[in-house]
Amino acid sequence: MNKVFLSGNLTRDPEVRYTQTGKAVARMGIAVRRPYSKENATDFFNMTAWDKTAEFCQRYLTKGSRVLVEGRLQTYSYEGKDGTTKSGVDIQIDNIEFAGGKREGGGDSESRPSYGNNSASRQNSSSSFDDDFVGEDISDDEVPF
Repeated sequence: MNKVFLSGNLTRDPEVRYTQTGKAVARMGIAVRRPYSKENATDFFNMTAWDKTAEFCQRYLTKGSRVLVEGRLQTYSYEGKDGTTKSGVDIQIDNIEFAGGKREGGGDSESRPSYGNNSASRQNSSSSFDDDFVGEDISDDEVPF
């Protein structure tokens, strides 16, 4: 099983490009703290989102946004300009959501949009997110699941 869960802050704004077939691809980075290490270190990872998840990231996330990410590790290799083979690891995002904090107004995550492959996100993807949705309070009675 290849599954990772990360909580951290984006290190740069999501950069969206489109493939020749029209699929959206967003690249961004995340900083994840290691709170139990003696030196209180931070790890940095590159992440990739595809299709509607990529468009969601571009629309709602910016550098510094605190997010929760569910995804999988994917290795890659390429030939560098100096002719040597270089390799790395990328996080392929399956689900992403706001984690709160001062930028998003805190509170619980049900009032903030998330996007990905889980069932709640699939229900949200059938209707488009409006700018008015961010920060809107939703009572438990209004949630269909």
